[in-house]
Amino acid sequence: MRNGLVLFTSDRGITPARAAKAGEDAGFDTFYVPEHTHIPIKRDAAHPGTGDETLPDDRYLRTLDPWVSLATAAAVTERIRLSTAVSLPVESDPITLAKSVATLDHLSGGRVTIGAGFGWNTDELADHHVPAGKRRTVLREYLEAMRALWTQEEASYAGEFVNFGASWAWPKPVQDHLPVVIGAGAGPKTFAWIAANADGWMTTPIETEIAERCRHLHRAWADAGRAGAPQIHVLITMRPSPDDLAAWADAGVTDLIWGIPDKSADEAAGAIGRLGERLKL
Repeated sequence: MRNGLVLFTSDRGITPARAAKAGEDAGFDTFYVPEHTHIPIKRDAAHPGTGDETLPDDRYLRTLDPWVSLATAAAVTERIRLSTAVSLPVESDPITLAKSVATLDHLSGGRVTIGAGFGWNTDELADHHVPAGKRRTVLREYLEAMRALWTQEEASYAGEFVNFGASWAWPKPVQDHLPVVIGAGAGPKTFAWIAANADGWMTTPIETEIAERCRHLHRAWADAGRAGAPQIHVLITMRPSPDDLAAWADAGVTDLIWGIPDKSADEAAGAIGRLGERLKL
């Protein structure tokens, strides 16, 4: 299993560039950042962790742009992959977002993985004119449209939410297939959607029975006729035992995501180094 680091970015503490460089120096494989464009003060949507309108962390209000953050990380690193945990593609224009992601993959030498979510904060989505009941459809169309722009010399797309005629768009990503991993709660509907439209699954912070969930995803993958196996990225929310790690590996987990503490730059960089030593990276 690969080991990654997620930094809940904000306008204070360690910067994405320094965290990514510390992660690469410590032997980590991937660096992840989240996304929220804004948080409406008056909301009907409940946070999945708290169950109501309260937020577990004020960094939700202060989150940095993920693609700018990853670009700064790309500039100071050479090997570590650049990902999101998670981004919200439907809150951007798909043509512009396709350009940003392709540019990042081009400039980083093919290091991008998109971790994408459907969006729990439906009030936030509403401000971007995304109907809550259609957010999975919108995301599917965005991914299809962006893949067209990334892979076709003359790209076009016609959908309910995305439409554009034959167009040129460069640069193309370095990677022949830019992987997309969906961060969402486990369930038959989600796993069927992933098997049809994405390359893997990322667990949520409140996920349990991960090994069993992985087996369900593999069945959905096979039922959809997909070759190979899905990527499975597990967000670590407690210190796993050796038995946990062995069970996850047996269940097909490909990536572990370890959190960076919300501390000063020096403290966070030190913690990254110590974690890398503990994991024997």
